[in-house]
Amino acid sequence: MGTPNSRRGKRAKAPPLRIAIVLGQAAPPGRLARAASALAGEIRKLRADAAVVSIDLSATPLEACDGRPADAYGRPTRDAVGAIHSASAVVLCSPVYRASFPGVLKNVLDLLPVEALRDKPVAIVAMGASDHHYLGVDAHLRAVLAWFGALALPTSVYLKGADFAADGTPSAQTVETLAILAVSLVELAERVRGASFGPPPLAARV
Repeated sequence: MGTPNSRRGKRAKAPPLRIAIVLGQAAPPGRLARAASALAGEIRKLRADAAVVSIDLSATPLEACDGRPADAYGRPTRDAVGAIHSASAVVLCSPVYRASFPGVLKNVLDLLPVEALRDKPVAIVAMGASDHHYLGVDAHLRAVLAWFGALALPTSVYLKGADFAADGTPSAQTVETLAILAVSLVELAERVRGASFGPPPLAARV
């Protein structure tokens, strides 16, 4: 007679996590990009086998969403959409722009089909000049993420100039905060992998 484990069979090992980090700004990379890089490093510390893909919208401008079929867009746009679609979890990094998030980031979200973020953990990292607009990006992004049925982490990270050294390097406290966000994102991604939550968002109903 076989052992209980042999009768049930071994559980297949889950594939490595894939995390897509979207740097949602048109300006050249600066402090926000360094924060995103530090976050990627913290994710790799937690899961050395995790595939972390960075999508820098300042380096790779994407085509404007105009209703074309997905395969009618150019390769950079299709690759960016594909990287987000295939990710286990997503991080949206955004500066505060006009009390909200920039149009380049909205364009990426417009390009995504609802399935790309539905039931998927999403973390938010925002950066502004002061604390006065700390919920601008957060509140507006959460409304869009609700349209997708995404699983936005309960709290986001908000950064300002004081959270960085003079050379733009994230402070030790900033890195610690990003490390906590990384733990939350990775743990949620592993717990809900393959799960489906209902009811479906209005955008997914037929």
